[in-house]
Amino acid sequence: MSKPGSTGGRPHTGNKRFISGVVEGFYGRPWTMEQRTELFKREQKWGLNTYLYAPKDDYKHRMYWRDLYTAEEAEQLIALISAAKQHNVEFIYAISPGLDITFSNPKEAAALKRKLDQVKQFGCRSFSLLFDDIETEMCPADKQAFSSFAHAQVAITNAVYQHLGDPEYFLFCPTDYCAAFCTPTVSQSSYLHTVGEKLLPGIDILWTGPKVVSHKISVESIEEVSSVLKRPPVIWDNIHANDYDPQRLFLGPYKDRSTELIPKLRGVLTNPNCEFYPNFVAIHTLATWCKATPDGGQRDVEMGDEEQDPFYSPQKALTLALTDWLQEFLSTDQPGGRPAARLKKESSDEEPMQTDMGESSYIPGPGENPLYTAEPLTLDDLKLLSDLFYLPYEHGATARTMLQELDWLKTHSWDAAAETDKFSQSVEWRSRAQRFDDMCEAVVQMFNRLSNAPNRSILYDLYNYICDIKSGVGLARAYIKTLGGQGRPSAQPMNDDPEPWGFRGGLSGEFQRMLPCHGNRDLYRHPPMTAVYCIRSYCPEDKMEVERIFTEMKSAGDGRVPLMMQPPLICDSLSTGEISPSPQCGLVLEDEIGVCGYALALIDAKPAAAKIQRAVSDSVLKDFPSLVTIQVLPRVTDPSPAKRMIGQLLSSIRSSGSRGAFCELRQSDRRMLDFYTKLGSVKPIQITGLPEGILAMGTSL
Repeated sequence: MSKPGSTGGRPHTGNKRFISGVVEGFYGRPWTMEQRTELFKREQKWGLNTYLYAPKDDYKHRMYWRDLYTAEEAEQLIALISAAKQHNVEFIYAISPGLDITFSNPKEAAALKRKLDQVKQFGCRSFSLLFDDIETEMCPADKQAFSSFAHAQVAITNAVYQHLGDPEYFLFCPTDYCAAFCTPTVSQSSYLHTVGEKLLPGIDILWTGPKVVSHKISVESIEEVSSVLKRPPVIWDNIHANDYDPQRLFLGPYKDRSTELIPKLRGVLTNPNCEFYPNFVAIHTLATWCKATPDGGQRDVEMGDEEQDPFYSPQKALTLALTDWLQEFLSTDQPGGRPAARLKKESSDEEPMQTDMGESSYIPGPGENPLYTAEPLTLDDLKLLSDLFYLPYEHGATARTMLQELDWLKTHSWDAAAETDKFSQSVEWRSRAQRFDDMCEAVVQMFNRLSNAPNRSILYDLYNYICDIKSGVGLARAYIKTLGGQGRPSAQPMNDDPEPWGFRGGLSGEFQRMLPCHGNRDLYRHPPMTAVYCIRSYCPEDKMEVERIFTEMKSAGDGRVPLMMQPPLICDSLSTGEISPSPQCGLVLEDEIGVCGYALALIDAKPAAAKIQRAVSDSVLKDFPSLVTIQVLPRVTDPSPAKRMIGQLLSSIRSSGSRGAFCELRQSDRRMLDFYTKLGSVKPIQITGLPEGILAMGTSL
């Protein structure tokens, strides 16, 4: 272990070395003793120097803090503290008595000192008192003894610190441990001012930044809190913590913390993912960051070409970490590993690596299936994995691209079925759909190679997450194939009787979908609409505009057939204004240019049918007595306004007592055919005597 004042090649503050390392401070299953020992080895290798023992769900750390450790538990802690010393890692034992301690009771203080004395006997020399995530209301006895909650915490912390002999490393976590918790502000917080003024100067204070999970931590914010606390803080960094959401994992780099912070801090401890093995990136990149100062010794990589921070590049640090992590994946030295699988070689004339199966090694005969070979995991696979599980406030570049492409493909799906003047857009849609499909396929292949990696310990920590993202990508992939008219694939997510993986999220997902504004905090914000649409009631003055749209779209429908030779539809008389829509059954769509669409209906379709002498059987009119028509100009690329119009129209028809509605379409009108088909509730119906090139669709109400 480095001597007091020695930095071990790392930055320092005053005569103490800069604290750098890991806090095991999350909620959930604590790490195993073997994993912690592995952590110490990594910290020593990467130049980190501290481990803070603070697992929230270790009963004797928090809930049963008064209870002494048993002989068996003591043996484990002694071994752990010894392992930390062997690897030059400062072991800091933390205890959280704040759930139920009575500060004014001398017996409580004695119990706390007795517990820490026991740990001191195990060989521990550094300690921490944590008062995070607790109720701030004092009990009546403490209210009589102390003028404030801060005074109560400071009194017992100072007493314990002095009882232990003023340890060189002693950390205090305040209840207001981030700027968001301070009332009214950091600089005006009476709680923090009391802590800063009354806490003994040898005690360091933990701080998470502007928020519990801070997106960015600025130099100015640290200078502000340091002034109030009268000492630089130790950052407890939750940037990679995932205990608040079981569906999230963070494999992105340590970032959005300038290296200018380092001389203004006492240290940085990362509180990472609950799963041990995926924390390779979080800890590795933090180590790179800690070295990235002008006087920080040998840096891992040169960072001088970066504009934002001349000493640290998150992307270079990430690549460095993933390169090293790849070797871990391919290693069988980890606990739980398996013999390396057969891996395909770059050169076809090399023999594949075989598992050690002795004389019983199987060789397939002529005409039999060849032995299964696992594709080797690549650095690109790990970069993709990191992009898909990046950081709390942002997705990686590939994930952002996939979301943008999916959004574009959804918005412009009408163009996929368009013809004539929209042909170029249709080509673009299909090209981008293929690009999206290729990206989805890359995720599937990454999953396959990860699943075959020799190091099973890492895989098992990742497995739930990579299964989930593979399934989500598969649903999106199937949806886009359907939009492109490529049939109904087996993974089609929208049908009348879906498999359970077709509706994700369980009860939690159901609750979220029922809440208003769900999704307004998504990391991927939908790009702003290029147009604002207004839906209003149809009035007689709209007759000419509606007829203009009808004529324009009929002309564009099939250029091979002259307009006058196209057979009439029953609904044409509605669009031309020869018959007025029923009351409350006419809608017009407007954008910034003008009228760009309409939706009209007749409660009783018989007059319109009679006008063109179209015979419609009574059985059809019994089930579908009403008639609808809708048309939207090609410049409306968003299908949502049209869906809203038809929804309102069908609602009005239903209110009139009608049992159903039908429409007639020209087969050349691929765009509207696609629209009605995707509504789901509108199905083809049989009407005898329809002219060639015309079909009917209907929906029950």
